[in-house]
Amino acid sequence: MANYITKIHRRMRLAQLVSAWTIGLLAADLFGQAAYAYEVTFSPSSPQLGDTVAVVVQSAQSASAGTGMSAPTASAPTVSANGMSYQSFSIGGDRFQSLIPTSPLDSPGQLIIQVSGAEEPRSLTVNLSDRTFRTQRIWLPPGDNDLGTDEEFERVAAFKRLVTPERHWAGPLLRPSQGYVSTEYGVQRYYNGVFAEDYYHRGVDYAAATGSAVVSPAAGYVRLVGEETNGFELHGNTIGIDHGQGVLSIMIHLSRIDVKEGDFVTAGQVIGGVGSTGASTGPHLHWGLYVNGIAVDPVPWRDAGFE
Repeated sequence: MANYITKIHRRMRLAQLVSAWTIGLLAADLFGQAAYAYEVTFSPSSPQLGDTVAVVVQSAQSASAGTGMSAPTASAPTVSANGMSYQSFSIGGDRFQSLIPTSPLDSPGQLIIQVSGAEEPRSLTVNLSDRTFRTQRIWLPPGDNDLGTDEEFERVAAFKRLVTPERHWAGPLLRPSQGYVSTEYGVQRYYNGVFAEDYYHRGVDYAAATGSAVVSPAAGYVRLVGEETNGFELHGNTIGIDHGQGVLSIMIHLSRIDVKEGDFVTAGQVIGGVGSTGASTGPHLHWGLYVNGIAVDPVPWRDAGFE
């Protein structure tokens, strides 16, 4: 009798499993896909103010392989951080990368990263560490603290908003000048004795002889050329290079410009010379690296790069 009851229980359990499996298939068919959850990793593991946070998202849709169901093609997810959304781009197979910029103007603490798209959304919290930036006092000649034309500001702002789909950078970026670093990233300033609110030095300055070579830190398209004689009073002679996927370089205060808008340049190619045009106190190259519109610290990009 006990064996008979055991057999009945086994048959009932099997029927329940078959029913659940059938319902799962029906649900997948009704809603077009099964429920998958993104796998998300980020680097650096302990970011600080000014760092670029690379978020790598792997689609779990391929997990359906071998189940008899065909997985839909993975689509690029959207990555958000503290209310701002950033595009992600394929880095091969079912993996996507999004770059989240941080700056000295951000508040240290929790950086909440959310990933959404065709699969189940994911959310994770990253601790963004504080960082100390030194203060510098700059004295400009009378009139130089009010330089800049509307056209100059509009063209530079439009350049910084560029996010193009094709990636031209690979591995660590190159040092654009062999001069010594005279002002590092993130420095706060007093101009003529007045503290500059909401300001930080948005790049790295390399002091070098006038005319010494300036090279492109990575491949890309020249999307901005501005000349002091044509209204670039603040930046001076300027070159902006689009490295792709929201990564941009801007070189200012140049003595000369060796490229034109639309040119494709390679990593290490000479694009101009160090100068002191615009609002400058001496010959140097200012290299600003922008990621999704925010000036980030170029040093981690130069030392290690991103995938």
